[in-house]
Amino acid sequence: MSDVLALVEARLLTALGAPDARAAITFLGTDRIEVLRFLDSDDSGDIVRYATLGMSAHPMTDPTATLADPLRGPRAELVLSVRAGRADTDKVLRPLAVLAASPQVEGLVVAPGASLDTGEPLWPGAPFTSVLVAESGGLVEDLELDALLDPVRFLPLLPMTPNEAAWKRVQGAAALEERWLRHGTDLRDPLRAGVPLGD
Repeated sequence: MSDVLALVEARLLTALGAPDARAAITFLGTDRIEVLRFLDSDDSGDIVRYATLGMSAHPMTDPTATLADPLRGPRAELVLSVRAGRADTDKVLRPLAVLAASPQVEGLVVAPGASLDTGEPLWPGAPFTSVLVAESGGLVEDLELDALLDPVRFLPLLPMTPNEAAWKRVQGAAALEERWLRHGTDLRDPLRAGVPLGD
């Protein structure tokens, strides 16, 4: 599946430019996961983006399926965007790689609307230990593959505070995203406070 990863990396470079750093992490019994870092600027300052490379080498399969199809099934990579210089966000590399390896390790199928929990702060001092998986197709377009293979989706990750994650479990992803929008929440702020949930 190295051909798939070559195409995925090319799509990331086309969308985000050349990475300024990359790290590789291998977990026991899994393929290597790389995390690429990209710097970007917008009107309000520098944005650092972290993208996984390796998660899409194999399709994700439903753990309840009796027989796993080695070709068919959803494929994805993860993308996290945060404002640069406000926290030591480079420490997110290992938690991101853990999340990207979860389909291989735990048989998870990562899809929009899902919550992924790292069990620890995403980076030192982070008020977030989990992320909401958002819809693909915005920052990095889906990558169509051979007719036999599902496309690779580049799924944005939105950090959640523990209270937001608990509220989302009850109210749903759409309700949390609507609340973020209503309160003008800067989801790229690595030190942001949780959105008000009681009104």
